[in-house]
Amino acid sequence: MPRSAEALGGAGGGGLRPVRGRGRPVQEIAATPATPVVRPPTSQPEAIKRYLDIGAHTLLLPMVDGPEQATAAVAATRYPPEGTRGVGSALARASGWGQDTEYLSTANNRTFVIAQVESPQAVASIDDIAAVDGIDAIFIGLSDLAATMGHLGEPTHVDVLAAFRYVAQRAHRAGKPVGTLAGSEQLAEIARVAGCQFIAVGTDVGLLARGGAQLLSTHRRTHRPVQPAAY
Repeated sequence: MPRSAEALGGAGGGGLRPVRGRGRPVQEIAATPATPVVRPPTSQPEAIKRYLDIGAHTLLLPMVDGPEQATAAVAATRYPPEGTRGVGSALARASGWGQDTEYLSTANNRTFVIAQVESPQAVASIDDIAAVDGIDAIFIGLSDLAATMGHLGEPTHVDVLAAFRYVAQRAHRAGKPVGTLAGSEQLAEIARVAGCQFIAVGTDVGLLARGGAQLLSTHRRTHRPVQPAAY
């Protein structure tokens, strides 16, 4: 949504702002105190490289189901010899089009990788995923986790929440921060009690839809239509 990332980036004086899309949201948030958390469409190396080259530093990688996938994803964020990221920084926004002469030597340490746990396989492998060097945090995707557990549209199902709490506990034990997206106040409170250190509590389209409905409802209640005069 044009300009929404920039408008929301200044709300609350900073913090993390999850964004999707190509390079534009990253550019927009760069003008605010917020730090963009960029979610590529996949965790494949090609997608990871594309988002790093446009200037993303914090990546939220979807559907990380096991340690092998986590290891490959981390490798895609690192230049050799630590990883497999292709070198094209002189032609990329990330290095200021080559003006940041220290980019190649510092890029590996600038990148923050968050693995999304969204399946029963990932829940079962959480200890191994969290142990991967370069996985900096764990994000529990409750909607997809509920769906892959057979409870589509039921993120508060007792089995889903049990898996959620288990993942949070194991990640904390590994020393990794944990986050999630909470689509309601109830889920936000559950996440806080479970020890989540970062919680996404809204989306741009959600805010627009609710704000528009509230505005329309207010005016419908307070301003009744005036009947046109009869001539």
